[in-house]
Amino acid sequence: MPNLPDVVLWSIPAFVLLTVVEMVSYRLHPDEDAEGYEAKDAATSIGMGLGSLVFDFLWKIPIVALYTALYELTPLRVPVLWWTVPLMLLAQDFFYYWSHRGHHVIRILWACHVVHHSSRKFNFTTALRQPWTSLTVWPFYVPLVAAGVHPAALAFCSSANLVYQFWIHTERIDKMPRWFEFVFNTPSHHRVHHASQGCYLDRNFGGILIVWDRLFGSFVAETVRPRYGLTKNIDTYNLLKVATHEYVSIARDLKAARDWRERAGRVFRGPGWGPAPAPVPAPASSPVGKGTSA
Repeated sequence: MPNLPDVVLWSIPAFVLLTVVEMVSYRLHPDEDAEGYEAKDAATSIGMGLGSLVFDFLWKIPIVALYTALYELTPLRVPVLWWTVPLMLLAQDFFYYWSHRGHHVIRILWACHVVHHSSRKFNFTTALRQPWTSLTVWPFYVPLVAAGVHPAALAFCSSANLVYQFWIHTERIDKMPRWFEFVFNTPSHHRVHHASQGCYLDRNFGGILIVWDRLFGSFVAETVRPRYGLTKNIDTYNLLKVATHEYVSIARDLKAARDWRERAGRVFRGPGWGPAPAPVPAPASSPVGKGTSA
């Protein structure tokens, strides 16, 4: 297995430089229509990102062990060559699309991913606002390992996907060339993904490529200005609350649930799901001819 570079580590200087450039651009050229930066929000995003590095390291221990065991069991092998790496990147991006989509439509998975959407700003620090419970992602990539992709190669592809998505978290880039917008994920497409308006909810799940959304019916173009954040914002900069607030809500809903069907729905159905209200009985009418007389 050839040594593959740690693309996230090598990209940190670029992350810092781009963030500084974006901050300076807002100072020099303010935009009333853009969200820009707010100190507490940016600090929260950076804090969540630093925390995710620690927790991701812990989660990788069981995940790598499981992937390695699966890789040893499968007879298939995908060599790491100049022409197979692009194919592995393509395959990883495909499974990332379904992982990302799943983390929006299944509530227990959304409890992890909601962290990334909890900021009402949209800038390069928003890209750093990562969850601390990313253990929920691993099942979506099992097919790749079972097909013979080495776990280290999968980690490289996932890191490259993550690095690509840093630059699309900005309002300072309007539109890319038309051909680029058609194939690749761009700031315009990703602004839609982070918007909280009903017409934009649960759209544009692609990582590097936007073609998956076009193929599977989840693409929406940016038309009206997005409003960022959640449909019900959490109004806190407390890192622990940002990381866990949806898990707390799930626990509260489970405690109040009336039966096991509702409990399952509260965990595995969509984030906004709730049981249908109990039917209200119609008021009893007075029997005909039984009224009182004066």
